[in-house]
Amino acid sequence: MSDRYEIDLNVKPGDDLQDEEMAEAPQAAVKRKGRGFQSGDQRGDGVHSSAFDKLNSSDDSASGRALKSIEGWIVLITGVHEEATEEDILDRFGEYGEVKNVHLNLDRRTGYVKGYVLVEYEKFSEAEEAIAAMNGAKLLDQTLTCDFAFVKPTNNDDRGRRGLTTRGRGGYGGRRSGRSNSPTRR
Repeated sequence: MSDRYEIDLNVKPGDDLQDEEMAEAPQAAVKRKGRGFQSGDQRGDGVHSSAFDKLNSSDDSASGRALKSIEGWIVLITGVHEEATEEDILDRFGEYGEVKNVHLNLDRRTGYVKGYVLVEYEKFSEAEEAIAAMNGAKLLDQTLTCDFAFVKPTNNDDRGRRGLTTRGRGGYGGRRSGRSNSPTRR
């Protein structure tokens, strides 16, 4: 019932028999668990590069830190009056080029504009001209601030790793529940 194996102790490293046995041994298979692994997977993580849209850098020459989104050049406008309408934005920003899309985010509770608008242009030159002309301009008695929505990070900009906050995980200066970590005398 039990299998018996014979071991040849006379085989030395470098013998032809051992090399032939090793050549006949099946190679260890790479095991991958999870969804998305296929036989033609090049990267090894289940993601194929052909599944993503790519941006053509020859669309329109951009200088500085601006980045193009998949659809076009998106301008972020802040300081928008709460009673501004899509027509107000189109009238003011349509002067600088064809506006492909306007996104006015409304507050659910009040129904008013939250204070920012995204305006999309086809060409970089149109977006840049709109930013130059409208940054600091007034709309419904409020000063607008305009810039590109997507920008390249600078070398010293590490907000992607830390998040946007400047305080650590310990709360405000290490205090919890309004108490200080340092001992106090009473």
